Amino acid sequence: MNVQSAIHSHIDITDTWARLYLFLAQSMDRCVSEAARIDYPDAELQAHLASTRATVLDMLAVNQVVKAKVERECNRVRSLTMACLAEGAANGAALDELKAERAVLKHKTMALSDLLAVFRAV
Repeated sequence: MNVQSAIHSHIDITDTWARLYLFLAQSMDRCVSEAARIDYPDAELQAHLASTRATVLDMLAVNQVVKAKVERECNRVRSLTMACLAEGAANGAALDELKAERAVLKHKTMALSDLLAVFRAV
């Protein structure tokens, strides 16, 4: 693999991974905001999330440790969103956990966005 194709590969992986985090964040936002539920129709969001998740996990197949971490993260977000949507504000602990997870996801997304900018500048 030459340098140029390696750069494009890194750009594709980073871009797709950032997109996964964006869709995960949008699914979390739907739990706490009526406007987000309107802006992100569930069926469309879930289709994009499932497709992007499958693509990322396929890209990460070369590193089973990282792939497993991403799978756990996706499953954790899904469990939290399902709990919050099912129980609403009645489940304060789940909502607090969701907000904490959302903050972590925000930082990861910013880091991936910065990395993507660097790759694209090369």
